Amino acid sequence: MDIRGRRQTETVTKSSADDEGTKLKERWSKVALRLRAELGEDLYTSWFRRLELEGRYDDTVVVSVPTRFLRSWIQTHYVDRLLKLCDEELGDIGKVDIRVRPRGKPVTPVVAKAETGAAETGGLPSHAAGNGQRIAPRCNEMRPAAVDGGATLDHSLEFATFVVGKSNVLAHSAAIRAADAQINAPSGFNPLYIHSQSGLGKTHLLSSIAAHIRNAQPNRKVLYVTAERFMYQFKAALNAKDMLSFKDHFQGTDVLLIDDFQFLTGKAMQEEFCHTFNSLVDSKRQVVIAADLPPAQLDNIDARMRSRLAGGLVVDIEPPEIELRREILKARVSDAARRDTGVVVADDIVEFIANRVRGGGRELEGALTRVIATQQLTKSAITVDMASVAIRDLVNPSNGQRVKIDDILRIIGKHFNVPKADLLSPRRARSIVRPRQIGMYLAKTLTTRSLPEIGRRFGGRDHSTVLHAVRKIESLMQQDDKLAREIQLLVRLLEQP
Repeated sequence: MDIRGRRQTETVTKSSADDEGTKLKERWSKVALRLRAELGEDLYTSWFRRLELEGRYDDTVVVSVPTRFLRSWIQTHYVDRLLKLCDEELGDIGKVDIRVRPRGKPVTPVVAKAETGAAETGGLPSHAAGNGQRIAPRCNEMRPAAVDGGATLDHSLEFATFVVGKSNVLAHSAAIRAADAQINAPSGFNPLYIHSQSGLGKTHLLSSIAAHIRNAQPNRKVLYVTAERFMYQFKAALNAKDMLSFKDHFQGTDVLLIDDFQFLTGKAMQEEFCHTFNSLVDSKRQVVIAADLPPAQLDNIDARMRSRLAGGLVVDIEPPEIELRREILKARVSDAARRDTGVVVADDIVEFIANRVRGGGRELEGALTRVIATQQLTKSAITVDMASVAIRDLVNPSNGQRVKIDDILRIIGKHFNVPKADLLSPRRARSIVRPRQIGMYLAKTLTTRSLPEIGRRFGGRDHSTVLHAVRKIESLMQQDDKLAREIQLLVRLLEQP
C-alpha cells in the first residue's frame, strides 16, 4: 500500500475512533443523569460527583475515584445499580471496574447541573474520551464546588468580599497568613483557632482560605469539612470496615479546615480527630479550626485536645462595631444594585439599619433583604418608617425607658458633629442653631418635659425660644423631605434600646 493509501486508512480509523468516543460520551451522560435522578441530588453529590469514566474494554466499564474510601463505598453500596444502568445504556456490560486514580489528577464532574446544560460535554469528564485522547477542560470545571471531597463551598465567600473592621482585623490577617503559607511551612501559628458568635465571619474566612489556596497553589490538597461531616464520614468508614481509607483521606491532606468544631462529639470520633490533628501538625501541615467557643470552654472535648488547640493562635471575632456594620451594609447594597439596577437604598436607611441591627453580617444582610423586598413587593419608597416596620422583629424590644434630654443632646451632637458645649452655648452660627432647634423639637415630641424645662436644659433659654424652634422645624419638615427623613432617623435612634 502506498503512502496515500496508508494515510487514508489512518484517517478513517481515527474518524471511527472519534465517532466511538462521541457515542460513549453521550451514553455515559445518560448513565449519569439517570443515576442523579434515582439517587437524588444529595446522595449523587456525596458519592458520585467525582466519579470519572476512564473507558470501555470489551464488556467492562472502567471508572475511577480519587480515594480508596470512595471506591469501597461505591463498591459496597452502589455497584449493582451502576452496573445495571451501564448495561442498559452502553449495552452488553458485565462488569464495572472501579479504580483509584493517581493523586493530583484533575477532578471534573460526571455531568453538569441541569441548568448549566449537560449537552455541551455529553456529561463525560473533560479528560476522558473513548479513544483515550484528552480534551482540555473548561475553566469552570477546574473549580469544583467542594474542596477535595469536603463540604460544599460558597464561591462568594472569598477574601475580596470579606469586610474588615476593628472587630475582625486580627482574624482576617491570621487567615491570610495561613492561606499564603507554603507546603511543609505552616504559617507560624499552627493550629489557627478562630472563635466567635454565630454569623460573624468564621465560615467566610475558612472558605476564603480554601479558595485562595485552590487558586494560588492548585497542587496542594485542601480539605474543608464541618465537624458534622467528619463524624458522618467516620461512621460510614466504620460501617464499611475501611478505616484505613478514612485515615488516608484526612491525614493525607496538606491543609485541613474544620468548621463548627464545637459539635464534635463521641469519644471514638474525638480520638480519631486527635490522631489526625497530631499527624498533620507534627508533619508541618496547616490546621485551621473554627468554633463558637474558645478551646477552654469546649467542655465536651477531651482536656488534652483542648490543650493542643490552645497551643496555637486563638483569635476571637467580636460583634461588629457601628463603622463595620455600616461598611458591611454598603457592600451588600452595592452587590444588590449590581444584580438589580432598580435597587436604591439611601445612606440614611443604611445608617438606620446599622444602628438598629447589632448582629453580624447575616443579620445585617437579612435586614437589608427585608427592606428591599418590602419596597419591591409593595412598590413603596424606602423610608425610615418603612424600614422600621420591615425589621421590627430583628431588633431587641424596647426596655420601656423614656427618652432623656441628655440622650437627645448626645445623639444630636454625634449626628451633626457639634460639641454639647456649643449646643448649650449662646453661639448663633447656622451650623449650631439648626441642630439645637432640632434637639428642642425632639425634646418636645419625645419627652414629657415642659417648654421652660427644655429651655433650661438647652443652656437656660426662654420657653418662647423653644416654641419658636419647634414650630420652625415642623414647618421645615413639611417643605424638606430630606430633613424629615433625617429627623425620622434621629427618632428611631433615640427610641432604640
